[in-house]
This record gives sequence, C-alpha cells and structure tokens, in this order.
Amino acid sequence: MQIFYTPDIDPASSTYYLNEEESKHCVRVLRLQTGDNVQLIDGRGNFYNATISDAHPKRTHLHIVSVQKEFNKRNHYLHIAVAPTKNIERLEWFLEKATEIGIDEISLIICQRSERKDAKVERLNKIVTAAIKQSIKAYHPILNEPVTLNKLLSAPFEGQKFIAHCEQGDKAALKEVLKPFGRYLILIGPEGDFTTKEITDALKNDFKAITFGESRLRTETAALEACFEVNFLNRL
Repeated sequence: MQIFYTPDIDPASSTYYLNEEESKHCVRVLRLQTGDNVQLIDGRGNFYNATISDAHPKRTHLHIVSVQKEFNKRNHYLHIAVAPTKNIERLEWFLEKATEIGIDEISLIICQRSERKDAKVERLNKIVTAAIKQSIKAYHPILNEPVTLNKLLSAPFEGQKFIAHCEQGDKAALKEVLKPFGRYLILIGPEGDFTTKEITDALKNDFKAITFGESRLRTETAALEACFEVNFLNRL
C-alpha cells in the first residue's frame, strides 16, 4: 500500500495532481507507473483509493476511484500538552509514536523549569505527517506552537483535564478517573517536573492530579504512557 498525504484535495473531485515532491517520490523513488493503485489521506478523515493516470515525475495525475469518509474515526479526543525536551530527538520520538498509537492534538508548553523554550513546529509537523502515513491514519493531529503553561491553563477546554507530576500528594491512576469516550487534556512537565506553584495553579483550574506508577519517567516516556493508557481505556 502506497499512501500519499494530500491535505488540499477536494473530496468531491474525481482527479488530483500530486505536488512536485510527492510526484518525485511516487515516480522516482517508489517506481510507480501509470495504472498502479495508490491511496491518499487528507488529514481531515477522508481515505481515497486512486489510480495513476499519468506517472509524471513533477505532476503525477491521479483518478479518484473511491472516498471513505471518517476513516477509522476515534471514539475520543486526546490533547497532550508536553514540555519540549532539551534533546529535541526525544520530543520527535514521542510525536512519532503518539501519532501511530492515536492522538488528536499536541501543545508544546513552556514551564518554569523548561530547558528548551522553543521548537521548530514546521519540522516537527513533518514527523507527524510521516507517522500518519506509516500508521494509515486519515486524521492529522494538530501540533500547536509553543505556549506558556499559564496561558494554556486559562484556555477553555470542554472535557476532563489532568496533570501528571512527581510531587507527593493525592494522585489517581487514569483508569480510576477517566470517563470513556470523552475529551481529555493531559499536562506533562519538563525534565525537572512542574513546580509546586504550577501544580497548584493547575489544580485551581480544575485539573486532576494523576500518576503513572512508582517509576520516575522521562518527559517523553510519561507523555507516551498517557497516550497509550487513554487509547487502551477507550478500546471497545
């Protein structure tokens, strides 16, 4: 199965031209030819079956055979807000794996103890795009620009809100408090964890404290654990 990401495609159209980058990959790298079958995803939930009408290395022409709407639509909405790691490769690893498992939105939060204050979202988005093609997902997760924790805490969110931290205090396991088939926002802090004040501020804004067990996890590991647990608890 050869999948191409085509975010500008019109679901009502019967034809489509791959852009130059995807055309080159299609013809020069994959060696696909006129008459071959391919699949397209637009990031909005549509999955297309198509055939190559003209295998041109700069402007490959496709004929759309069928469109499946809401392809593998998920039964919940997961938004993870995570502090960018000092080693950007760890954040990239999380984005790739979380996309493969299933996630809807990612926010990069800047906290008091953050060792990294910025991130190139355009580059990170390419990793997400590659992951949806790899895992055959028709929905492209939203990746937001970095934002301060305070700004995110005050932003409206309809659903359950959680904060994972390592400080002592009352904390619940996700399986004890998560309501299936809902909307969730989970905060994951930097390598040095959230400060006491940040935790207090989150709790004041209706976030519930959660734990992933006794082990002290890296930021990207904790974020992926959150992603896995939410998906597992929402399995039918």
